[in-house]
Amino acid sequence: MTGLIPTRIPAFLPPPNACDCHMHAYGPAEIYPPRPDSPFPPVAGGDIESYRRVRAMLGLTRAVVVQPSVYGFDNRVTLDAMAALGADARGVAVVPPDISDDELALLTDLGIRGIRFFMIGGGSLGWEDLETLAAKTAAFGWHVQMQMDGRLLHEQADRLARLPGRLVIDHNGKFLEPVGVDHPGFAALRRLIDNGRTWVKTSGVYETSRVGAPDYPDVARLAQTLIGEAPERCLFATNWPHPSKPGNPPDDARLVDLFHAWCGNDLVAARIMVDNPAELYGFAPSPQQDQLP
Repeated sequence: MTGLIPTRIPAFLPPPNACDCHMHAYGPAEIYPPRPDSPFPPVAGGDIESYRRVRAMLGLTRAVVVQPSVYGFDNRVTLDAMAALGADARGVAVVPPDISDDELALLTDLGIRGIRFFMIGGGSLGWEDLETLAAKTAAFGWHVQMQMDGRLLHEQADRLARLPGRLVIDHNGKFLEPVGVDHPGFAALRRLIDNGRTWVKTSGVYETSRVGAPDYPDVARLAQTLIGEAPERCLFATNWPHPSKPGNPPDDARLVDLFHAWCGNDLVAARIMVDNPAELYGFAPSPQQDQLP
């Protein structure tokens, strides 16, 4: 891998309409000015045209563009990236608590399907905004996308379970230190998934692994456990352009192959890469959808 563009294709060829359920797009500061107080600078080279090359190399078709924290409530870079990708794109936005129904309707028409809560520092929304915005956006069919330290998830699980609409948990729960499958936070994640309204992205294992490449086994075991227990509630994502590792991005082709290994077979991989995103984000279903037994 050279920079942010893979230098090889994965050994596993994703199925048609495979969806990358979490990527970001960045652009020139003179067009998309970053928040001056953001701890996260825009990722150089993280533009939508570079992502097109990544998507083609990895064999992916669809994408969910997630609003980067650095732009706050200014969702233009996300909307422009979605427009560039066309019908194969959906988005997750960050909106203020006083947003109007007319504004939410417009964003929905443009393909936004979720609201992002980033609770690890540097986000524009706080816990005090959760219930208000969850209710407002659920009326338009949006889900809440939550990223927090999974080690605290059991403290917030009941609150999250009461939210209207659907819930998506980022990056296997985003445990900032690797944990075992018996950790209270991971147990809470599994209970949330059991409620039938929660999805989890089996992505970002490289972000918090202490063992590291090429297999990230200390975090990968969480992803493999989630896929083994509830493939119908799992999602695939690249997290490109890897904003937490701008100077040392992971091998995206390797991550695709790792995901396939966690799935164990092509049928489970297709369920997670194609069918689940079609349901959650409102993509057209595939002409032929094999179902898990």
